[in-house]
Order: sequence, then C-alpha cells, then structure tokens
Amino acid sequence: MEFSLRSYHNAFLLNNFFILIISSLLCQVHARIVRVSTCDFYQGSWVIDQSYPIYDSSKCPFVGEGFDCQGNGRPDNSYLKYRWSPRGCEIPRFDGQDFLKRYVGKSIMFVGDSISHNQWRSFSCMLHAAVPNMRYTTSSQRGGIKYLNFTDYKVSLVFIRNVFLVDLVVENSERILKIDTISSGDSWKNADVVIFNTWHWWSHTGKLQPWDKIQEGNMWYKDLDRMVAFEKGLTTWSKWVDGNINHKNTQVYYLGIPPVHYRGNEWGSPGQKTTCRNQTTPIAGSVYPGGQIPGQPVVQKVLNEMTSPVYFLDVTLLSQLRKDGHPGIYGNKAHKGLDCSHWCNAGVPDTWNHLFYASIALPRK
Repeated sequence: MEFSLRSYHNAFLLNNFFILIISSLLCQVHARIVRVSTCDFYQGSWVIDQSYPIYDSSKCPFVGEGFDCQGNGRPDNSYLKYRWSPRGCEIPRFDGQDFLKRYVGKSIMFVGDSISHNQWRSFSCMLHAAVPNMRYTTSSQRGGIKYLNFTDYKVSLVFIRNVFLVDLVVENSERILKIDTISSGDSWKNADVVIFNTWHWWSHTGKLQPWDKIQEGNMWYKDLDRMVAFEKGLTTWSKWVDGNINHKNTQVYYLGIPPVHYRGNEWGSPGQKTTCRNQTTPIAGSVYPGGQIPGQPVVQKVLNEMTSPVYFLDVTLLSQLRKDGHPGIYGNKAHKGLDCSHWCNAGVPDTWNHLFYASIALPRK
C-alpha cells in the first residue's frame, strides 16, 4: 500500500509538472508583445523642455511640405518645447549617432499609410540632425516607395505606402479590398527592422472610401462593420508575419493608432466646431477625456494572439494628449484645408521614434 501511495504521489507531481510546462509555453505563444525595461513608457504626461525640439525643421531636407508647419507659416512654436515624460522613469535621450553605429549596413522600413510617411520623414530628420554633414542619396519608385540612404553608415530608411497592409486591387474596373490576402509582402522580408501601421483608411466612407467591394475567400460584401473588417485584415497581416518573417533577421514593430482631433468636445472644449486649429498647448495630465479609439482593443487582441515577437509602440494616449501637434491650416503655404490627422515635423512623431530608439537602447524583458 505504501508503494502504491508513493507511486500515485509521484505520478501526480509529474502530471502537474507537465501541465505547468505546457501552460508556460501557451502563455509565451499568446503573449508575444515584447516589453522593454521595467518601465511603461506609454503612461505619463507632457512636460516643457527648453532643449527641444530634437532638430530644426528648417535645416532638414526631408521634412516634407505637408508636415513642415513652421516652414508653412505656423506662428507659434511652443508646441515644439514639449517632451514626453513617462510616469516613474525616464526615456534615454535620443542619440542618432548611436543608432547609426548600431545599424551600419542595415535597413529600417516603414510600411503603412501617410502616418507611416509622417514617421519616416521625422526619423530621417532626427538622424540627419545627429550627423548634419552625413552624405545621403534619395530615390523613389512607383507605388509610393521612397528610399533614403545615409551612405557614410550604409543605413537605409525605406517608406512603402500600403494603407491596409492587405491587398487592394482593381478587377473589372472595381476596387476590391481583399481582407484575407497579402501579395506585396516579399519586400518586407528583406528589412532588418519593419515598423507597420494601419488604421485611418479603414473608417473612411463616401467619396473617401477607397474600395467598391470587400472580398474574403469566396464571400463578397458591399461593406462590413468597420471594426470587423479591421480585425479580419489585421489578423491576416499578423498570420502573414508569423508565417513569413524570419525573426532572427528581422525585428517587427507595430505603431499604435495615432488619433485625430476634429471634435473639441472629446477633450472638453466648448462648441461643436472646435478642432485642432489654433490649439497651442497639450491636454494636461495623463488622461484623454474622449477615451479609447475603437480600434485599440482590436490591435491589442491581434498582437497578443501572434506566435512571433512584435514590439508594440503604443503611442495612442500620448498622441491623444497633443491636440496642438497637427498642421491644422499649416499643411501648405496657402493655408488651405484643415489637417487634424497628420502631425507637424518636428513634433509628436519624433516621440514615436524616440520610443523606437529606446526599445533598442534599453534591455528587453
């Protein structure tokens, strides 16, 4: 009887041991958002720092007219003097020369919509300011592909315009959004770092909607609930990354959803017509009164279900607090239109890139 009890006890312990191992592996599989340091960089507030901005946009040849708020005549510059300060810790100061040395001979790719273009131009200026006399070449290809090569370091920054990450094609004169296929991903495999982003175009309707039909397998839709479509498309992307990216060679990042500021009632401003126009200061504190963007839970869910590591640049909240950071009427020299979607360079996208740099400079958990 003693032998039987001991055997039963040992079998019980062994069984629990295997359950513990299997549970641990499953947790690793379904929680692959890579953390950096012990600090949550994405909870904090904006503080004045007179050493900012990181670069002078008038001295950057890559700033881009649509993002060059100062060059387009924006009269105030206080929005340039804010630094993101995480709660309880500090971000290492951006060191562009250190980044260039770390990534000699490598390529960093930004894939997404015009927000990714905004970020690509910001990072180009940040590196240029670190080594102003650095030689460079630029080129472009059809389809919205731009290259910037810092030849002294052989570092390449690439922007690829792909607003949905999944396929958008024209067949029989109809624009079809194929939410379950990706045919343009081969170029993504060759980069050393890829920073993906998609969101803004998923919510467009009317004349701004860039498709006529949505296709999923053999199913066709005139339209879908936009959150359903976004989740299906982002899941297609995540599975493509899991199955096609060699993570020993390529680091994958996902830029969280940057907000728009067209409705002042979201931040407690009186009047229905209040927008980002004439906003000159951030929202104080660490809470955005308007709450979450609908796509945020979708992004978190999809990233958490990936089986490969992804670095999540969760910039939504810190960007929501910056109602003052958009071009407004200063997206062009004629001051026509109102842009509360993109961001001034220099400005908020520099912080996104600063946090990208921090993920490289600090140890990973």
